[in-house]
Amino acid sequence: MIAVTLEDIARITGGTLDSVEDPQQQVTGGVEFDSRKVGNGGLFVALPGARVDGHDFAETAIEQGAVAVLAARPVGVPAIVVSPKGRLEGEGANADIYANDGDGSAAAVVGALSDLARAVTQRLVEEDGLQIVGVTGSAGKTSTKDLIATIFRAAGETVAPAGSFNNEIGLPHTALRCTEDTQYLVAEMSARGIGHIRHLTDITAPRIGVVLNVGTAHLGEFGSRENIAQAKGELVEALPSEADGGVAVLNADDAFVAAMSTRAQAKVVYYSAAPTPAPQAQYYATNIQLDDVARASFQLHTPHADPEPVQLQVFGAHQVSNALAAAAAAIESGLSVKQVAQALSGHRNCSEHRMDVLSRRDGVTVIDDTYNANPESMRAAIAALAYTRAARPDARAIAVLGEMGELGADAQGAHSELGAELSKYHVDHLIAFGDSANTRAMANAAQARGITTTVAHSTAEAAAQVEDILRHAPAGVEDWAQRTLRDVVLVKASNAQRLWEVAEQLTETHNPRK
Repeated sequence: MIAVTLEDIARITGGTLDSVEDPQQQVTGGVEFDSRKVGNGGLFVALPGARVDGHDFAETAIEQGAVAVLAARPVGVPAIVVSPKGRLEGEGANADIYANDGDGSAAAVVGALSDLARAVTQRLVEEDGLQIVGVTGSAGKTSTKDLIATIFRAAGETVAPAGSFNNEIGLPHTALRCTEDTQYLVAEMSARGIGHIRHLTDITAPRIGVVLNVGTAHLGEFGSRENIAQAKGELVEALPSEADGGVAVLNADDAFVAAMSTRAQAKVVYYSAAPTPAPQAQYYATNIQLDDVARASFQLHTPHADPEPVQLQVFGAHQVSNALAAAAAAIESGLSVKQVAQALSGHRNCSEHRMDVLSRRDGVTVIDDTYNANPESMRAAIAALAYTRAARPDARAIAVLGEMGELGADAQGAHSELGAELSKYHVDHLIAFGDSANTRAMANAAQARGITTTVAHSTAEAAAQVEDILRHAPAGVEDWAQRTLRDVVLVKASNAQRLWEVAEQLTETHNPRK
């Protein structure tokens, strides 16, 4: 973080100094809410939670080098204390951090963290020219954020969140990593309801906003895709006018997203990954080809130069759309087409458990896409499984699938549809993880369409069932023991299912390589 005095932090957050001998002492290190990560010159954020209260670790944080603690009550060590104002109600109150926040302590600390991030990023934009790009969508946010960050890092110092640090805690925490040397901040923005993205754009005001898609993730919380579109479009509404340099990057292949142009004061550009690109798209791909593990190559078309070749190193045809979104954001920020194409071609997956493709020593390919799941990302992953299998004679497609969370009243229907669609992609085996009504609906639909289906109740059992399939030859194949295995295994579910443990068990003894 940039250097800020304790007195200024108190002023910015509306807090008071407690046990502080020198109000002019500066925070010069990182801002952390994990006391184990606090270093010299840092600021420790004491978040109260259901099981662990950060206030209990205030003294430890100071001993490890923190200058002060941002807290909701005095903690006996130097602190900026922000007073709780009661339990948070309305927009934003459905976050886990507020579930047991009876007096509003968590809300007060999170609000102060947001105030500090807002002040720091505003200063960096005004004084040092920091460029902020916001990214949202129902699926693909993290992959696209990673692609954008890779491109920007080729041009200058860039800050982007690790994984999916994209909510009212993760976004300000990420923004406070910026210093005077940071040229680009990539801000991933998620929402659990209408008003959430508007709040995030108020913390880190982007000049360029990217909207990827409007799907059915979090449908149970929003109620309809129209409401999801309303929420995602808050990013577009928050952008500055075209005269002030604002740019909205919209997916022309998604009607809900394309319609957001009417909500923009900013310049609007479109991208399209469709085989026949949308007519309004300035950024599009031609000659799209996939290799034997579904890595795409294509010609990148832009309004600014001749087409440039791109060879992605990330997996799945859906990554073409993500790459086009990233390219449009970077080029509209001033980077050259050639620079962008080269950076895209050099990008490697940098967020764990997201289309992480591993090849075992025995020839089996494991696709670990276990960080999260919704109907759109499930279909994209299954399509990658099907394509990879199709390139391999005698290979089988094995899917280990768990529950998709936060789908509301339509959850069983969505899982049943997914199970039925597995036959369209010629999946040979389904291992359904867990015994929820949703998982059963998926398993029953798959079995009804002739897919060999089993159920696993633990990650160890799921891994064992996969290994059992791998040990037995597919029908009609002779001398299987003499062959190199070519099977492809997809492991995917919502994060809470912890299915990455299956992927780890399938690869840890087989010297996997990417």
